[in-house]
Amino acid sequence: MPPSTPTRDAKSWIPVVLVIALVAIAGVAFAQYSIKSSLEARIAQLEGQLQNDVAEIHKSTSDLASDIDVVTNKIGVTAQELDASRKYAEDLRRKQETADAELANQLATKASSTDVAANVAAVREEAVTKVAEVQREADTKIGSVSGEVKTVATNLETTRQDLAASRREITDVRTTLSQQIAKNSDELGALRLKGERDFFEFDIKKGKKDVMQRVADIQMELRKTDVKRKKYDIMIQVDDSRLEKKDRTANEPVQFLVGRDKLRYEIVVNFVDKDRIRGYVSAPKDKVLSAERPVFRD
Repeated sequence: MPPSTPTRDAKSWIPVVLVIALVAIAGVAFAQYSIKSSLEARIAQLEGQLQNDVAEIHKSTSDLASDIDVVTNKIGVTAQELDASRKYAEDLRRKQETADAELANQLATKASSTDVAANVAAVREEAVTKVAEVQREADTKIGSVSGEVKTVATNLETTRQDLAASRREITDVRTTLSQQIAKNSDELGALRLKGERDFFEFDIKKGKKDVMQRVADIQMELRKTDVKRKKYDIMIQVDDSRLEKKDRTANEPVQFLVGRDKLRYEIVVNFVDKDRIRGYVSAPKDKVLSAERPVFRD
């Protein structure tokens, strides 16, 4: 039957179409898989490259920071040097201004040098005049002083001669006094034989303080003795006054004046023992005649 043939032919093509469709779908799927694999590989490559680039950027950033620090330090040093240079230039400017002022002053001084020379000449003339006046006054004063010096020299010479004469007189008096001093009993007897003075021997021991011992018409108190040095201290009661004689030596005449007529008395200690002295008192024999003689001062 001719009408049923086209239907069977159409049905026979359906499996072929399905196979072709499946093949096409498989091809598309494979193509998509290949593309996906390629994309994933490319993405992985790009990510690795990106990480490398980031590492390089970090390194470059660190190096750049170090370079920035170095440059900053250099800029600081340069700023200090620039400030020092600026100060040095300012000092130079001030020194230049000072030098200009001094130069101007010197020029002004030189400009008035003629007036200065005239003033100097006037001052010199006035100074010469004053020097001459001072010289005249000095000559006058020197002449006066020379005269006074001559007078003083004359007076000194006179005084020197008087002193020499006084020394001779003192020497003669000392010689006379030494001849009138007895150092022992025999010499004291010889002095008595001359009959010029009265002699009163004493032997005094140290007693209580302010307790006097009478010898002739005076009183004495022994205060201290030094046997090794042959020295002694005594207190002498004369009229209403007391005379203290310290650090006196054996055979040294101790002179003092007594009474209204200033009669010269002498004490001579011949022996100095422990807390004891022995000697004599020499007094004028004729008190009236003795009062008329020259006074011997203590």
